[in-house]
Amino acid sequence: MAPAWVSRWFRGAAIYGLVVLLPQYFQTPPAGAEAFAYGFIGTASAFQLAFWIIGGDPVRYRALMPVAVVEKLVFAAPVAILCAQGRAPALLLPFGLIDLLLGIGFLLAFRATPRS
Repeated sequence: MAPAWVSRWFRGAAIYGLVVLLPQYFQTPPAGAEAFAYGFIGTASAFQLAFWIIGGDPVRYRALMPVAVVEKLVFAAPVAILCAQGRAPALLLPFGLIDLLLGIGFLLAFRATPRS
């Protein structure tokens, strides 16, 4: 049995992710980048559902936890690098940091969850 915080961490991450991502469907993306913007929002939103499922039975879905860590790092790392280079708005940095913290939490959850 996984510690109770593991389930709450994944489910909280799923809710946070959907709250942040879904309103972006109603913003106008930069011209020429619509497919990338809507594709990113859709793919990232689908992964929030995976977080919800993992939170429902962390022991059963433990094997997906490292993938969840990667999902968080593939946003956090580029945002940090691009902000440091002045190629992304500083407004993105807090969201990158939140994803980094969530990814660290996912890694800790993986370590705290026993194999089935």
